[in-house]
Amino acid sequence: MEIIKDPSAQDDKTLEPGAYPGFSSLSPPEQTTPVQPRNPELEQRAKAMRGRMFVLNELIQTEKDYVKDLGIVVEGFMKRIEEKGVPDDMKGKDKIVFGNIHQIYDWHRDFFVGELEKCLEDHEHLPELFIKHERRLHMYVVYCQNKPKSEFIVAEYDSYFDGIQQDIQSRLTISDFLIKPIQRITKYQLLLKDFLKYSSKAGMDCEQIEKAVDLMSQVPKLCNDMMNLGRLQGYEGKLTSQGKLLQQETFFVTEQDAGVLSRSKERRVFLFEQIVIFSELLRKGSSTPGYQFKKSIKVSYLGLEDSVDNDPCKFVLSCRGSSERFTLQAANIDIKQVWVRHIQEVLDAQSNFLPDLTHLYFVLSSLSWFSSLQDSDGGCNGVSSTMLVSQDYSALKENEICVSQGETVQILATNQQNMYLVYRPANSQSPAAEGWVPGHVLGPSSRFHAIVSGVNSG
Repeated sequence: MEIIKDPSAQDDKTLEPGAYPGFSSLSPPEQTTPVQPRNPELEQRAKAMRGRMFVLNELIQTEKDYVKDLGIVVEGFMKRIEEKGVPDDMKGKDKIVFGNIHQIYDWHRDFFVGELEKCLEDHEHLPELFIKHERRLHMYVVYCQNKPKSEFIVAEYDSYFDGIQQDIQSRLTISDFLIKPIQRITKYQLLLKDFLKYSSKAGMDCEQIEKAVDLMSQVPKLCNDMMNLGRLQGYEGKLTSQGKLLQQETFFVTEQDAGVLSRSKERRVFLFEQIVIFSELLRKGSSTPGYQFKKSIKVSYLGLEDSVDNDPCKFVLSCRGSSERFTLQAANIDIKQVWVRHIQEVLDAQSNFLPDLTHLYFVLSSLSWFSSLQDSDGGCNGVSSTMLVSQDYSALKENEICVSQGETVQILATNQQNMYLVYRPANSQSPAAEGWVPGHVLGPSSRFHAIVSGVNSG
């Protein structure tokens, strides 16, 4: 069969410079615009900017997918459970299953996804968005604190939830959906790290992005801490009163009491600002481990020996006034050094704090209004941990609580934003509650800080 050739086609070898098949030459070869020399720096910057855009698009698209998944939980599973009802022995537990996921869904759907889309027009808005709403993202910490209880109930009533899944024709199980908030809060830091990498390659100012990355690395760590704390069973005290959780790690621990040495046992150890807790690992190897409380040492009685048996991975914790000693063996020297450093910082802070507090008490005790700051039980070194609410306050965020003028609250912690973590006892109108309130609604605090400032400057 004869192949018909395109009459306009020419042999490549016969083409003149500047001539193209099917086109007349636009200009003589000597007038051709010279090719611009390559600028590797500009090319690198353009490539980095494209990378930034790719990360931003991925962030927005995955956010939309995430909102859709949360919608299936709220509009699908939760709505169907409400319609169908729950078994008698499960009543009340269904609320624990979902925690505050409805609140997470509403915020992402109504606000956050739209704010992320605005970043397409203004890339610099992205780090600001995470920095500005870092406190709001602590609703994930609340979600994670509840997650272990949720997992237990889902496992207990698995056939019921399988039925709900079939009713709403969902391809994924309820457990698949309930893990998504935890996956999402972890994903933000990874995407922001990529955004930082490309921004740095593009030669841009990265200070705000670095701050956003740092904040969004802390929130997942706190979430993980809360999930592990939620799995700690058998501790009688109030964990929220023990200060910030500084570290948690698994060690091989040898206990010694009155000369009797126990064999080495695996222990999960939690280091708070006020206490060290030793717990036994339950369900080892499970994706949802549990921890059984075994022993604790209050930091005010804690002793530290940072070297033992010439082993670089071992250190000793002891309890003053007791013969108990705990030798902790870390998996590597880095873990041991981090723990020793943190414990030493806590002990140093305490030794500096107590003399200052005693001095402050003697200064304040001469003032007539100081009696209003004192507790019936004397508080800590005579200084009370309670304050009076000077004006009504309605909670604006999920981790805040409402308080009324005249109520007395116990102060658990403060932060740099002048917010106070308080415990409000139950009364005839409302149950006991714990959460944040702004310092300006707590009456004596302004006078207290004024005196403290005067003492410090004096």
